[in-house]
Amino acid sequence: MIQLQDNSGQFRSNIKKMYIFKFLVSLHFFSAVLMPFFLEWGKISYTKIMILQSFFTISIFLLEVPTGAVADYLGRKTSLIFAVIAAMAGAIVYTAYPSFYLFMAGEFLFALSASLTSGADQALVYDSLKKIKQEKKSKKVFGRFSSFEMIGMVTGAPIGSIIAATMGVRYPLLLITIPLTIALLISFTFKEPKTKKKIESRRYIEYLFRGVKYFKRHRILKILAFDRISIAVLVFFVVWAYQLKLMQIKVPVVYFGLVHAIAITGIQIPFMNSFEKLEKIFGGKKKYLLWSAIISGIAFILLGLSRTVWMVVILLMAITGFGMTRFVLFQNYLNKHIKSENRATVLSTISMADRLMRALLYPLIGLLVEWSLNYTLMILGVLIIIFALISRVREEHLID
Repeated sequence: MIQLQDNSGQFRSNIKKMYIFKFLVSLHFFSAVLMPFFLEWGKISYTKIMILQSFFTISIFLLEVPTGAVADYLGRKTSLIFAVIAAMAGAIVYTAYPSFYLFMAGEFLFALSASLTSGADQALVYDSLKKIKQEKKSKKVFGRFSSFEMIGMVTGAPIGSIIAATMGVRYPLLLITIPLTIALLISFTFKEPKTKKKIESRRYIEYLFRGVKYFKRHRILKILAFDRISIAVLVFFVVWAYQLKLMQIKVPVVYFGLVHAIAITGIQIPFMNSFEKLEKIFGGKKKYLLWSAIISGIAFILLGLSRTVWMVVILLMAITGFGMTRFVLFQNYLNKHIKSENRATVLSTISMADRLMRALLYPLIGLLVEWSLNYTLMILGVLIIIFALISRVREEHLID
């Protein structure tokens, strides 16, 4: 009985520790100064930056099976420990010397970290809730879990800008090893919930093919996925373009973090909590999806034409608020059309298609940006509007 109480306390502690863990690993000091880091310290072209991101995306896909095996055979706790170690190694390798090939090694280590973390953190939280018979609280707990992640990103960006302005653009990335070290120490204290053994990694390819077959036969899923992926992939490039725009209009690097915290990350929070109100304002779910994409596209076009700081910030807020939060709505709508036994496989298929599309487009966008940043922003805006207008999503497809 005493042992049971002790274990119960440890599983409760898992959840509290995971909040802190998620905050620490989300302190991305480097997020707001990536372009100055690559261009000024790394001395590489924008196209090479995009090739690195393509390599990162492909690496995550290729690492799904081997990293899944780590969680299967060694446990989620071990997977998270290795994930933090990989991220620390990635930061050290990346900042050791300005070399494109070292940067590739760093990207691979960051991809390894992301793959090891993927699903393991949430699985450890959910299984801990099951051990204390509080699975019904999972929605609330996962909401807090995501909030700590968002708080970490909002906090880390301004700190990173200050570090870059005072110490140099190399140090925000190097100094993430400090919160990661604390996260590593916390990860050693997690209590691994014992669960019925499932070797999911061994069946990953089989599941993937099954998901593709299910997806191909489902017309509404294809319509929803096309809208979700086509708009999301194009809108996401704002993350890789906004710092170049700030540099173009001569914004000091010390303010990059503030712009990131407000206009890239922070603005998404009120939008994610106001979808029902926004749908009423725009006259329905279908109309909101349409106008959220069109507004994002128009904002991209205007961003290419803008020359003032205040206008750039407002346009960035419009793009990320309306455009980058659409995926949350699609998570809801897509799930309504997938049977429970096929949910994981179909969602994995959609995620894979999204990643492959990004991997293919990154180098092309890099070449376009080197030709003209402003024209590239306008081209992206036009494409977003076109894809929004040709979408075949209907109101009856959007089930709450």
